[in-house]
Amino acid sequence: MTNTPTIIERNQQFASNFSAAELPVLPKLRMVIVTCGDSRVDPAHVLGLELGDSVVIRNNGGRITQTVLEEIAALSFMVAMMDGENPGPFEVVIIQHTQCGAERFADPQFQKMIKEKVGLDVSSTAIHDHEQSMQEDIEHLRNATEVPDHIIVSGFIYDVQNGSVREVIAPSVLGA
Repeated sequence: MTNTPTIIERNQQFASNFSAAELPVLPKLRMVIVTCGDSRVDPAHVLGLELGDSVVIRNNGGRITQTVLEEIAALSFMVAMMDGENPGPFEVVIIQHTQCGAERFADPQFQKMIKEKVGLDVSSTAIHDHEQSMQEDIEHLRNATEVPDHIIVSGFIYDVQNGSVREVIAPSVLGA
């Protein structure tokens, strides 16, 4: 049994009232949200985002991996080119969450098992402590030569039990 018909039907309902054909390429909020792929953590629902508000990058744990760095660098370059002489602010918001599967990646035995069975090293996305991992991710952004230092970055933890987000890292300019 597949749930594909369900999502096709939902898309048909969405498309029947579609009125966003004129949305610009650049996100209205000039923001990239990096968050976990966990189905309980959908930024559109959690943050009340509308279509076209933000770019959303999702991965295990909402971590700043090399692939995410490259995406942010490319997006920031595109924004700068489209802005021309009058660049506006560009933000990266990191959102991790409670009860995250990436917390399990912190267990050396679990890491070993994944490495042996699947051939993947998940140590770089393991979360021992959310606040510490966000600090590490921001340092990773800060040290990446391909990411411009004028980007504003912040970090939040979403609580899957009560639906609230808590600011862990206040918005600040990456190069400050």
